[in-house]
Amino acid sequence: MKVTVVGAGAVGATCADNIARKELCTELVLLDIKEGLAEGKAQDMMQTAALLGFDTRITGSTNDYTKTANSDVVVITSGIPRKPGMTREELIGTNANIVKGVTENILKHSPNAIIIVISNPMDTMTYLALKSSGVPKNRIIGMGGILDSSRFKYQLSQHLGCNPADLNATVIGGHGDTTMIPLIRYATWNSNPVSASLDAGKQKQVVADTMVGGATLTKLLGTSAWYAPGAAGAALVEAIVRDEKKLMPCCVLLEGEYGQKDICLGVPVVIGKNGWEKIVDYKLNGEEQELFNKSAEAVRSMNDVLKTL
Repeated sequence: MKVTVVGAGAVGATCADNIARKELCTELVLLDIKEGLAEGKAQDMMQTAALLGFDTRITGSTNDYTKTANSDVVVITSGIPRKPGMTREELIGTNANIVKGVTENILKHSPNAIIIVISNPMDTMTYLALKSSGVPKNRIIGMGGILDSSRFKYQLSQHLGCNPADLNATVIGGHGDTTMIPLIRYATWNSNPVSASLDAGKQKQVVADTMVGGATLTKLLGTSAWYAPGAAGAALVEAIVRDEKKLMPCCVLLEGEYGQKDICLGVPVVIGKNGWEKIVDYKLNGEEQELFNKSAEAVRSMNDVLKTL
């Protein structure tokens, strides 16, 4: 099994580190356009192998896509990170050209790869990767919902005083501060609805804090977060390479599901060795469906920017 991570910045390197520690592949390639960055980080990670006990072989490459040949899964993290005050939408112009070029180069050498998109704005970059590549829809997956759901569980755990791993909580819709939809109605604490433990006011606070989770970290750190995004990307890789049939919220192409067509948006999907295998219908109520439709409208407006580039 071979995995490539494109982009050796904080998110890409963290994702690669998680993949190696979990031994999700025998060969891991880290690629970046900055001279020596991927090689240096790959070597640094390999020097932890004797300490951590993993067998994955990690190599770095400066923009040499031949090194990525025959990859089974490719994670794209390339692009400029979000700065304080910058929206994901403002990243479109720069990151669209990067993601399109990366996708084309990857598929030249790994035509059967499953591609995971982390680059922002993630929903639009996933749509771009799908439309520009022409590969089957099940092989292009945006990671955002997994990260947002993890942040949702974190916020819930802070209010409940519980272990986040004991929570089941899902975020659907766009991967943006105003487009994501934390499904508080479905959230449970070891099968017990969180509504039994949190009043309406606290539930609204959890939802609000989840939606600005990324922006909060950007303000604190001065740049985008990396530990959780990297771990979320690795979790998606794990579900694919181990054929886990895991239900995860991911950005995928909708063709009528959830009332939307010709758009990539976050919905619950089953993940396995073939990429995303089916979409699960959560039976949204009227209010949730309205929020989902508004999220789709916002993402479509971002997708429309692609036509002007």
